[in-house]
Amino acid sequence: MALIFLDPGLLRRRVRLEAAVAVPDGSGGIRQSFGEVAELSAHVEPVSAEVQERFAAREGRVTHRVICRFRPDVVRGMAFVFQGRRLAIRTVHDPDESERFLVCRCEEEA
Repeated sequence: MALIFLDPGLLRRRVRLEAAVAVPDGSGGIRQSFGEVAELSAHVEPVSAEVQERFAAREGRVTHRVICRFRPDVVRGMAFVFQGRRLAIRTVHDPDESERFLVCRCEEEA
């Protein structure tokens, strides 16, 4: 992995952090929805874009790296919303274990 220079000045974008919430569906089951947890300053950078064949159809996959200030409640399965796009958090790590920043690998959801 390439060295990441963590400059607080990079955190210029506003993103919403959302978590999954179980909502009753009216027929005894539940459906998953997302609720806002916080609004954060972050650095959002595209990492890759791939096209794959799946069941005779082409499917795109776009990944991003999102850097934000450390928050202990950010976990895999949450999502960032940035410019109308939902970026599902796949991995979360504290790159230097100083509890200053988090680097999240995200996948854009359609």
